[in-house]
Amino acid sequence: MNLEGKIALVTGAGRGIGKGCALQLAKNGADVVLNDRPDSPDLSATAEEVRALGRNCAVVEANVFSRKGCEGLVAEAIEAFGQLDILVSNPAYSVRESFLDYDPQVFEDSIQGTLVSGFHMSQLVARRLVERKSGGKIVFISSIHAQRPYANSVAYNAAKLGLNHMARTIAIELTPHRINVNVIEPGWINTPGEHATFGEEVIIEQGKKLPWGRLGTPADIGMTAAFLASEQADYITGAVLPVDGGFSFKDCFSEY
Repeated sequence: MNLEGKIALVTGAGRGIGKGCALQLAKNGADVVLNDRPDSPDLSATAEEVRALGRNCAVVEANVFSRKGCEGLVAEAIEAFGQLDILVSNPAYSVRESFLDYDPQVFEDSIQGTLVSGFHMSQLVARRLVERKSGGKIVFISSIHAQRPYANSVAYNAAKLGLNHMARTIAIELTPHRINVNVIEPGWINTPGEHATFGEEVIIEQGKKLPWGRLGTPADIGMTAAFLASEQADYITGAVLPVDGGFSFKDCFSEY
């Protein structure tokens, strides 16, 4: 998966899945624009790891939950490298709460931060790719929540399913421009956010119960993103790819 000469923009790259994607793209030869929210405590460390791999990177702090923030991010990315070839769109916002008690404003914020932000980022980058007339790759990070209606996640579930269908629509419209648009659905991934939500003990114990015997890692998602961003995936567009170690089928196993 040779990505040399390619410029990738990754949102939410400070830690977790975004960081995993940024590092794997860099390992395969891409130079990377790293984005995270303003005052992110993690972004500089990710930049150091990318540079240690021998790749160039630019760090752009921006709030991608707003159109203005997305516009500023794309403009700074172009200024830094002169072009974009790959977008990994990874914004998300989630608060767990029961449906009956769910705060309406938090619901709207979740849709904005998870679905609408993906629209803004992909549209702005796609316009640049179309102008260059050299194709490109857009990879959305969704979730298995798009397929499974987990309780206490009404906003996140709805946003991720909407993201999947939006991505397929974008894929259809960008096909004439040879811009591949695909979606990754991570399963349960071992990230700092999951540790903060569930705790170390639960992460270890529940990981053993999964079909693959462990939670996924950010690198697992990153390697998939690198593949979808490569020429090896030239004939793949509009795909929604679960990367979950069989998590979606964990209730299908039986002793009998």
